[in-house]
Amino acid sequence: MTHFLTKACLAAVLALASIPATTSTASAAGPQTRFVVEAQYHHPIRGCSPMHAVRKARYFGLHRAQITRMSPRVVVVAGRDRGGWDRMVFANVRGCPLIRR
Repeated sequence: MTHFLTKACLAAVLALASIPATTSTASAAGPQTRFVVEAQYHHPIRGCSPMHAVRKARYFGLHRAQITRMSPRVVVVAGRDRGGWDRMVFANVRGCPLIRR
């Protein structure tokens, strides 16, 4: 019986001693998590914006670049290249990666 009481008292002391340690750790992690979430969702643009696609097409050498077609998957930009008309197809995701020219 004395062993049971000793073990029960030891378990109660350990449980009470661990409560303040966990609450201080949880409160310290609060602001860091909030900062990470704010930094992660700062730019809500999900796809390729038309202005960004035209800017990239002009950078790649397309003159008089304009949007000719926009769908949920692709953004098509047409304009003049050295010899004649040309078009560039960008993926409609963040960063506007070039699919084909």
